[in-house]
Amino acid sequence: MKCSTLFYYLAAASSASLTLAANSTLLNIDVGSQPVIDVVDVKTQNGVVCLPNFYPLQDYDPMRPASVPTYTLPQYDESVDVGPNATLDADVQALLDSLTLEEKAGQLVQVEVGQFIGCDGLINTTAAEIMIDTWKLGSVLEATQNHNGRWNINSPQRFANFTNTIQSIALKKGSKIPLIWGLDTIRGANYIKAATIFPAPVNTAATFNPANAYNAGRVGAKDTRAAGVHWAFSPLADINRNKLWSRNFENFGEDPFLAGEMVYHNIKGLQGDYKNDRSRVAACIKHFIAYSTPTNGKDRDHPNVPWNVLLEYFVPAFKRAIDAGSATAMEDYGLLNGQNTAFSKKILNDLLRTELGFNGMLVTDWGEINSQWNRYQSAFDVEDAVYQTLNNSSIDMSMTADDIWYANSTINLVKAGKVSIDRVNESVGRILQLKKDLGLFSQPYSDPSLIDTVGSKQDVDLSRNSARESLVLLKNEKSVLPLATTENVLFVGPAVNSINYITGAWAIHWQGVNDFEGDAVYDGYGESVMTGIFNATGLTPHYIQAYNISGYRADGYDDVVKAARGADKVVFFLGEKPSTEGVGDINTLRMAQDQYDLVESVYKNTETPIVLALVQNRPFSLGKLSSYASGIINVGLPGPYGGMAVAEVLYGQYSPSGRMPYTYPKMDYQASTQYYTPAWNEYDPEFAFGQGMGYNNITYSNITVSSTDLVAGSPISVSITATNNGAWEQSEPVLMYTSQVTRRGYSPELYRLRAFDKQTIAPGSSFTYNFNLTAEQMSFVNVDLQRVISEGPVVITMNAFNKNAKTLTINLHES
Repeated sequence: MKCSTLFYYLAAASSASLTLAANSTLLNIDVGSQPVIDVVDVKTQNGVVCLPNFYPLQDYDPMRPASVPTYTLPQYDESVDVGPNATLDADVQALLDSLTLEEKAGQLVQVEVGQFIGCDGLINTTAAEIMIDTWKLGSVLEATQNHNGRWNINSPQRFANFTNTIQSIALKKGSKIPLIWGLDTIRGANYIKAATIFPAPVNTAATFNPANAYNAGRVGAKDTRAAGVHWAFSPLADINRNKLWSRNFENFGEDPFLAGEMVYHNIKGLQGDYKNDRSRVAACIKHFIAYSTPTNGKDRDHPNVPWNVLLEYFVPAFKRAIDAGSATAMEDYGLLNGQNTAFSKKILNDLLRTELGFNGMLVTDWGEINSQWNRYQSAFDVEDAVYQTLNNSSIDMSMTADDIWYANSTINLVKAGKVSIDRVNESVGRILQLKKDLGLFSQPYSDPSLIDTVGSKQDVDLSRNSARESLVLLKNEKSVLPLATTENVLFVGPAVNSINYITGAWAIHWQGVNDFEGDAVYDGYGESVMTGIFNATGLTPHYIQAYNISGYRADGYDDVVKAARGADKVVFFLGEKPSTEGVGDINTLRMAQDQYDLVESVYKNTETPIVLALVQNRPFSLGKLSSYASGIINVGLPGPYGGMAVAEVLYGQYSPSGRMPYTYPKMDYQASTQYYTPAWNEYDPEFAFGQGMGYNNITYSNITVSSTDLVAGSPISVSITATNNGAWEQSEPVLMYTSQVTRRGYSPELYRLRAFDKQTIAPGSSFTYNFNLTAEQMSFVNVDLQRVISEGPVVITMNAFNKNAKTLTINLHES
């Protein structure tokens, strides 16, 4: 049995008088028996469970799903946005009315899976039975590999057996209400073995193709549900506001419109008609709100954001998520403008619920209620923190995640008359309704038929295509790219030969694969760039590591210059160690000096052209390397199936089509600069938002409009024709921006993205892109928090920051 303070506390509490829920129609549904799913067990000797083969490592999971090449799933109507209702169904209300206070309090609590794991790393059913029976728990989160589990990652079979076992206990013990299980399905089901991991969200944003966000959600939902998990803690609707922040790769870039479109389609993929489709999960928009603009760039550092700025730039992506029907939301870590978010009526009631119309279930982030008293000093103790949460905000569930204090405090506060039972009922009702909407009362267990689809070639092809589209060609002097198979190319840097380093965090583990595991933990589900080059071209790359992933010299460092002299070209892969949240905090955007020195040495001591491949969580400063390089390609974190994609682009089997989803700064002081800075302000980054090109010469016609006058209520159409004059098929994104020449009383932004479209154009062919532009899009929030329009000339720009940009001026009218 797992020896923990929590377990002993639970055992001591077992004498509490807690009654079961009265009979309810929802609890009388025949759900059948727990599915039988065969798994490989841990090794035993003479009946004794053996330790792992190598103690610092968790046991290797040999299980694999069938991974059928193709599959079909039941189709449901996705033309309508399905989301949470404002009122409870009659049977949900009846169940709510039948519950005791103790049973209601248990529904408000979510604990991490480690509470059910014994000291042998396997499931501890005794602890699970006591916790569920005593505290009537409502929810569980996380994957066992992150919490002392025996296995380095769970196959869908093993994961499903675990969730089903816990679920079977919940159906027999306590309130007998099924648990809802949450998981950080950030980029596909990244915590489940064989599940197809997609590019990081910021890479998805770089594709400027919302279909890629949908596919990541759709496949991720199906694979997550195969494991018996019903709830994905994604997508991030935060926008990229400080380039030092470790979590920028988890969001969809710095632009509110781009982020909103990607979030919308990702939720459509995750949820679809989640009230009927049991291969879908509940989405969770996070983190509400302004988490992504830490003042000093460190995770959880306090943000200060004027309210009109919040409404103009931070709210739109969340509003788009709510429009998509997101079933749940997660509140922000820490505070905003000095007020702690978890206690904020203004943020979580007035803004989220009333103004934005969110009807779904709201959960805290990890341990956030306890952090109010043991970290932020905004509450005297846990009971004061729960008191403030329930009386001030609309939070429904506390991701506690390692204790049950929230439930205990809720019970005490209601009995003392300090919190009304109506407030508790409000939250419990939302939780129960969510469980019904997901079908948990009728189908609480995993669907074994989904397991065989996990890792399907059908899914892998979607991930590889997304990775291809996400690569951004930023510089290509003298057509140094693409590489030719007849050239002797030297590849340098550990990211060339690692699946882990092109994938990053939120894959296998929270912080990514550890150094002991290496790529073996992927078990063939993916390929490095080196393997991708061999598979795409048949070539065995000439490779020298030269520095470690943190940029410090390693084996072969002193051999690179000599090898570069004998090469036709040298490609440096520059990267960083996978990380996220506080673990990934940095003090500067400068890389390790050894990397700068090595590239400079090759530049100054050889005539060999240099290409830089940027494989990183965030945009590190290039300094002189930008001028030394003839070619630069932003690789980002394309994921386990990005190795082939990178190889195909480098060797010209695919013309790059990505565009920068964020501003790439030159120096640290530009870390908080976005392209929508005031028009008069400096905007001199290394690379601009929207910058990028392919291998083809794409020419554009002049912009045409249906009218040069833009009036509220009367949209105009805007068109432009692109012609592919090159030899490659080109997937070409067109970005439409507006710029006000003058905005009376307020400085206009340099640019604002208003629309984008991406189409594939064959060599020698043309395509006409058509957009609508409204006066309402040109409105802005003033300091009185009113949305207003300021008349005057407006410049429409297609493909700003690129050589083939086109402009046209129209007139905006206030009425």
